[in-house]
Amino acid sequence: MEYNYLENQDEEVLDIIRRETNRQENELELIASENYVSRAVLEALASPLANKYSEGYSGKRYYGGNQIIDEIEDLAITRGKALFSAEHMNVQSLSGSPANLAVYSAFLEPGDKVLALRLDHGGHLTHGHAVNFSGSLYNFVHYGLDNEGFVDMAEVKKLALEEKPKMIVAGFSAYSRELDWEGFRQIADESGAILFADISHIAGLIASGEIVNPVPICDVVSTTTHKTLRGPRGAVIMCKEKYAKAIDKAVFPGTQGGPHDNMTAAKAVAFAEAAKPEFKEYTKQIILNSKALADEFVTLGYKIVSGGTDNHMFVLDISSLDLSGKDAEKVLEEIGISVSRSTIPNDPRPPFNPSGLRLGVPAITTRGLKEDDTRKVAKLVDKALRSKDNMEDIKYIRGEVIRLCQRFPLKY
Repeated sequence: MEYNYLENQDEEVLDIIRRETNRQENELELIASENYVSRAVLEALASPLANKYSEGYSGKRYYGGNQIIDEIEDLAITRGKALFSAEHMNVQSLSGSPANLAVYSAFLEPGDKVLALRLDHGGHLTHGHAVNFSGSLYNFVHYGLDNEGFVDMAEVKKLALEEKPKMIVAGFSAYSRELDWEGFRQIADESGAILFADISHIAGLIASGEIVNPVPICDVVSTTTHKTLRGPRGAVIMCKEKYAKAIDKAVFPGTQGGPHDNMTAAKAVAFAEAAKPEFKEYTKQIILNSKALADEFVTLGYKIVSGGTDNHMFVLDISSLDLSGKDAEKVLEEIGISVSRSTIPNDPRPPFNPSGLRLGVPAITTRGLKEDDTRKVAKLVDKALRSKDNMEDIKYIRGEVIRLCQRFPLKY
């Protein structure tokens, strides 16, 4: 990309941008929550819409001069609702955590009981971890995975009927199987709970029809707009029409001020891209690549939490290598592969230095890698982890990663 104004005005910032761009171009991204946006999304983010302040909603702003901004927000909502078959959508949330805060605020009072997936079993920080606002404000009870590594629906039902939570959260940050949305719906109805789905990781796969859409099933759904959806770093909230006023009020003025209108425009662009046939082919390839990566690691002797994957990611158990997730992450950085460390169920190690790696394929699939290329990536990761102290091997593997990146360049 060209940066004509930065070249003349701020070489220091431009140098950092260029070095990060070079890193992205010459390294492979296996972080499940990251992706590469299109040039169109980037241009929307860099547009003069960034200049406007728009507290309130379309037709009901607290600032003047928002007539045209109303059009972009209305367009984003129309496209998003069509994409996910949503009755109502709020597109103003700035990211996933504020979106979840708004959902909780709309339905709960401090101290209310909520049922969600345990963090070390694949849940998210905002699903009730003690160090997060969610765990501080609300009384979370957690369900986990069964012995096969699947969400234990029997435990979900038992806890729901015993604890009578006001809300049940169905969602995850590191879980590789499809969720039983209808099963959660039945349990929520039986226990009298609001059913909240956090689909941040799998929104793109849902939008394309590769995974069952929970939006018509659940009371409220949040999602980020990046990850598999391949849009800007932001979030949206979808809900039944009867909850629309509560959700909108919880977003503004409840938990945030004015939206970022350039981000809203980029969301509208991403929703249009996700509605195209080529996006469906892209998400099909994501799942093929994810399965190929997981299968190759099993062939190489690793254990996968849940035994495999139905989506874009999985958690790799590296405890057999006597190597921590933090150390493995550093080794892979040396060869130019970015990953995120992850806990495994009942992990003996602490969350900051756990026994697993969460691996995802959206970004490498965006680059154009197919199954055979993905299997090669698994072999390179394995060789690096087993050769962590052999600098000659590490240097050779780094060269192989660069060659893969050159075969599949970023399209900027």
